[in-house]
This record gives sequence, structure tokens and C-alpha cells, in this order.
Amino acid sequence: MNYYIIAGEASGDLHGSNLMRALKNHDPDASFRCWGGDLMQRAGGKLVRHYRELAFMGFWEVLVNLRTILKNLTFCETDILKSKPDVLILIDYPGFNLRMARFAKKHGIPVFYYISPQLWAWKSSRVRIVRECVSRMFVILPFEQEFYRKFDYQVDFVGHPLLDVIPDDRQSTDRSLFLRRNHLSDKPIIALLPGSRKQEVNAMLRRMTQVIPSFTEFQFVVAGAPSVGRELYHQVLSDTSVSVIFDQTHDLLSLSEAALVTSGTATLEAALLGTPEVVCYRGSALSFWIARRIVHVPFISLVNLIMERDVVKELIQHQLTHGNLVVELKRILEPATKQRIRKDFNELAQKLGGAGASKRTAGLMIQYLQDK
Repeated sequence: MNYYIIAGEASGDLHGSNLMRALKNHDPDASFRCWGGDLMQRAGGKLVRHYRELAFMGFWEVLVNLRTILKNLTFCETDILKSKPDVLILIDYPGFNLRMARFAKKHGIPVFYYISPQLWAWKSSRVRIVRECVSRMFVILPFEQEFYRKFDYQVDFVGHPLLDVIPDDRQSTDRSLFLRRNHLSDKPIIALLPGSRKQEVNAMLRRMTQVIPSFTEFQFVVAGAPSVGRELYHQVLSDTSVSVIFDQTHDLLSLSEAALVTSGTATLEAALLGTPEVVCYRGSALSFWIARRIVHVPFISLVNLIMERDVVKELIQHQLTHGNLVVELKRILEPATKQRIRKDFNELAQKLGGAGASKRTAGLMIQYLQDK
């Protein structure tokens, strides 16, 4: 079976690579052509475009890069027709992937969507495209089944794939080895996760590091994103003693006393590892102005959305100040607060359906293709 997979972000690359391995267990002769990253390439995919060329954050940022986005769309359509896949698998990345769903439907190619776009947050009208063009949708958040049910569209809840890659035991990481390997001191750690795009890192990391003088008993360590060049981190951190480590995010979070996390999948990673966190987000003024008028959700973090209540503090736009960051970081470092937060995080993990999302999704995909 020939699979064509499109993922436009680092998280999609991770989950796409695990799905590819699971599909190979059912289909040893499977071949993959993909838009993704290094992980999907290492899983055996022929990489067409790296997500570094695709990730644009915010409404204004998308607008100014529209020409590049349109070129990528046209190239992708041509490449799909040339490669003649048996199925197109889309992973989140809605602006791009929903257009590809329409294109594939027009040309008779079955479409599977793994990790639903957040249509429940904005543009629910696009469910019509899903109903018309997506052969099967596999969702990873428990409330998404009910959302699609309102539109008379059946989806499969497969659980969250992060549970497949996050260690069950927070204490499984050897702290001494981790500190030696990364040339860190023995001070307790506060992790900084400023995002996975250059725009995010440049904007968020500068704000996060402003709290350092108020926490001299801690060392601050940045989880470097593979899509962001080391030179940007060095430029932003040139006047600090903050370390940057790559490809060890889960180990870092599991050993950290707390974390400052830019809104996104990383908020869920921190929670599943039991790390108290403050969620941070600040975009361009225009993007935020537009978002306030079209996005209709009570929270921006996945943790709070899934729990349907305020579990982690969100500092958004004008709320993201030096003073608020210091206050909230001190609060989550208090033992009683940590205990309450980790109890909530355990409940969160139970709601997400347990490990095995990639395996379940691959099995359902193969079944649907065989029944077609």
C-alpha cells in the first residue's frame, strides 16, 4: 500500500512517525511519501517538504507568507497526482490539509484525517468539508466525538498519541546522568519551552528569561526545538547563563520543578509528565485582535480545554508581564499547589484514553481500506 502523509508541524512529525511504524506492523510492504520532518524520514518516509518550510504562526504571519503557502499547495497537488497514493493521511495542519482533502476527494483518493483540526475552536463551518471529503476521522481528544456528533458525522476516538511516547514513571530519568551529560549544575531546574517556531522563540524566550533574577536558587534550561536554529537561541540568551538542550524535552520536563510553556502541545506534555506549568502566549497585535473575534473557546491550553476548568494558569497577550510571570511561577513552586496540580494531571491522563493511539489508529485504517 502506498501512503501519502502530510504533517506541517513538529508534533505532527512525531505522531506521524509513530503511525507509520504502526502501519508497517500491519502492512510490511507499505511505502510512505510525506511532508513532515526528520522523525518521519527516519521511520522510512520519502520526505517531500520539511515542516520548517511550512510553519507560519498567526493570522498576519500567514498573510505575509501567502505567496509561499500557495506555491506549496500547488506543488503538493502536483506531487500527489504523480505519486498516485492508495490513501492520503492528513495530520492536523488544517489550513493546508483541508484543501488537500478537497483535492484528493476530487481525484478519487481516499482521505484519512489523524488528529482533528481544532474546528471546535473556530470555523466550525469547515466541518462541511470534513463530511464531504474525509473518508474517516481519527480524533485524539475526548470531547471531539461529541462535537462531530452534533454535525451527524461519526469519528473514531483513538486516545492521545502523547501517551505512547511519554514515560509512565516520572522518576525513570537518571538525574545525575542527565546533569552530567548536559553540563548542568545540581540546582533544581525550571524548564523553558518557548515554542517550536522561530517567531515564537524570538518573542517568548526573551519574556521568559526576564524572571531569572527572581529565582536565583534555580537553574533555567531551554528545551530546544529541532526546527529552530541554535544560533537564534544563542542570540536571545547571549546575556544569560541559560542552557539549551535538544532532543531531551521529556527528560528535561520530568526532572524540572516547574515550567514556563508556550501554548501548544507542549502544555499537554508537561502535564502528562506531572510538571507544574504556567502557560504563556503573546502574538502580534493584529493576530490577537483577529483571534479574539473568531476563536470561541474558554481556554487556550489543551490541559484546561480537556479538563473543562482552570487547572493551569494562562497568561495571554497583555497578561504576560514580568510581574505576573514571577507571581505565578512562585505559586506553582509551593508544595501544596504542586500536589493539587499533579492530582489534576493524573485525572487528565485518565481522560485521554490510555496508551496505544498509534496502534489503534493504524488497525482501524487498515480495516477501512480492506473493507473499501
